[in-house]
Amino acid sequence: MEQSLNIVLIEPEIPQNTGNIARTCAATGAGLHLVGPMGFTITDKQLKRAGLDYWDKLDISYYDSSTEFFEKNRDAQFYYFTTKAEQSHSDIEYPNGCYLVFGKETKGLPEELLKANHDRCVRLPMRGIIRSLNLSNAVAVGTYEVLRQWGYPQLSTKGKLHNLEW
Repeated sequence: MEQSLNIVLIEPEIPQNTGNIARTCAATGAGLHLVGPMGFTITDKQLKRAGLDYWDKLDISYYDSSTEFFEKNRDAQFYYFTTKAEQSHSDIEYPNGCYLVFGKETKGLPEELLKANHDRCVRLPMRGIIRSLNLSNAVAVGTYEVLRQWGYPQLSTKGKLHNLEW
């Protein structure tokens, strides 16, 4: 059975972060769900520059609002990444087809959403003097934790040196 992972960005604001996240999704095969309103347009050159030439390798979906996103994906299993959670992202066993949900850079996810889903909220451990990680870094950490648990399905796990002469 092929495993699938979904990354959800709720109201992303910084095009470079979204571009970097798009590149992570292209590299890992994760689906990317962009939920508006966004702080940029998809044609933004900073977004394209950060994602480089990987846009054609993305499984990407767009939604006008959180309401539309949750209505269209109502049967999904969501995990909400937030600095306000009590459990670590690595304490969860992520099921096939799950959705990792991340909020906007300046505010994170809405408190009402977190309160209604407190048992599915996870945080990345960090020192208390730091407010949060950069969004694209947080997505990468979360994505690779899930893929590690799954044994890195469909990913190359070994590299090869070119022109190796000892």
